[in-house]
Amino acid sequence: MWNPFKSDPQKRLQKKHAALLAEAHRMSTIDRSRSDALVAEAAAVEEELIKLQNESQ
Repeated sequence: MWNPFKSDPQKRLQKKHAALLAEAHRMSTIDRSRSDALVAEAAAVEEELIKLQNESQ
């Protein structure tokens, strides 16, 4: 049965990816090494998202 309260994993990863990139942009003027770490984390989330999209096809 369809559960309207269950989160879609793709949407959850997309939101996490967007939040990481936004935080990385904010940190780019404050702490460049932290910004780079956030971009790397966002890249890992993007890889998970691509893998999930490929599995669903």
